[in-house]
Amino acid sequence: MATVSPLPPPVQHPNTSSPPMLQPCVEQLNEQHKQQLQTQEAAVVQIDNDPKQSHLNPCPTHGFIDKSISTLYRISFNQNGSCFAIGTDCGISVYSCDPYCEMFRRYFGNGGGIGIVEMLFRSNILVFVGNGDNPQYHRNKVIIWDDHQIRCIGELRFRSAVRGVRLRRDCIVVILEQKIFIYNFADLKLVHQIETISNPKGLCEISQTAVSPVLVCPGLQNGQVRVDHFTSKRTKFIFAHDSRIASFALSHEGNVLATASIKGTLIRIFSTQDGTLLQEVRRGADRAEIHSVSFDPTAQWLAVSSDKGTVHVFRLKVNLGNQDKTRTTPNFRGTLAAASSPLSFIKGVLPKYFSSEWSVAQFRLPGDSEFIVTFGHEKNTLLILGLDGSFIRCKFDPSSGKEMTQMEIHNFLKSEKAL
Repeated sequence: MATVSPLPPPVQHPNTSSPPMLQPCVEQLNEQHKQQLQTQEAAVVQIDNDPKQSHLNPCPTHGFIDKSISTLYRISFNQNGSCFAIGTDCGISVYSCDPYCEMFRRYFGNGGGIGIVEMLFRSNILVFVGNGDNPQYHRNKVIIWDDHQIRCIGELRFRSAVRGVRLRRDCIVVILEQKIFIYNFADLKLVHQIETISNPKGLCEISQTAVSPVLVCPGLQNGQVRVDHFTSKRTKFIFAHDSRIASFALSHEGNVLATASIKGTLIRIFSTQDGTLLQEVRRGADRAEIHSVSFDPTAQWLAVSSDKGTVHVFRLKVNLGNQDKTRTTPNFRGTLAAASSPLSFIKGVLPKYFSSEWSVAQFRLPGDSEFIVTFGHEKNTLLILGLDGSFIRCKFDPSSGKEMTQMEIHNFLKSEKAL
């Protein structure tokens, strides 16, 4: 279990190559969300003022440290794909996706390795976890950072290394090797904890737009996924694959789940309401390590990246407004496969491979780095991030079935070294 404990003696704070992320740069939230963020800050500050809890660090000095990044630890998009953040051996940097540009960076003068950095949409709230030979913070600590004030406003400390963090406007989710903790963002009170199978990759997703939060994480067995509906206090276990789960994604509304196993050949789409298998698509015939799975905001498209050097986009045929009907349809899995494959008339005669659903668009990735994907705000566009520093925007035409068209490409590691 975590504790909100006193922070260590003040560390050297990040120097900046830009002013703080001031309010004009924060996304225009509605009044309810603005009040939530204000409440969060006040509640955390109240914790900080308690000498038994934690102490605020002084604001950092401004200026620019001439440092070159030698190691990139983490790349991650924010919740709506409007920004991405990188964690390096120097600190963190945040970029806008459209238009592509660096928004700000926070570099630490005493090393400053950051292995996990998560944004809360485009707000001033971020979370850090240290990493590397010279981590800025211990790997068992989650640092809650207010970039408007340029200071740490809270800390969660654990008994083992933090594997991942997920944020909503009302909660913070911390993933350990075999346990997940969910905290109320307003006061950092623990509201729920979940035990999982060994989860070194920190797999976990939580819905963003649903009024009732839906959380998905590994279950207690290989191939099993756990789905928690917090408002209704329902838990559903889905046996998605025969082998260990490698990656999964949750739709923005939290009603559809896509999973991939360590085999990496098939992607399965399930209803989170009752665990019904809604669709199955095929990435390829050879085994692959799936690096990223992502829904578009309407759950019409699904993007998948892997170590095979290709990003695939699949058309989804999920009737989100009529899931009750699909639950009452007998042999739904077989009915869906029969309706979706031109070779279904010989199903059972030829291997399943020949009746599979394939991607409608592909993109060949440069090099052999690890890439993650999300959908852009422009229709039929995809954003791709690589651990080699690549930022790629491409466009797909679902009617043609051809290769995607590259619209722009940048390397944020080279641009940082040039500054």
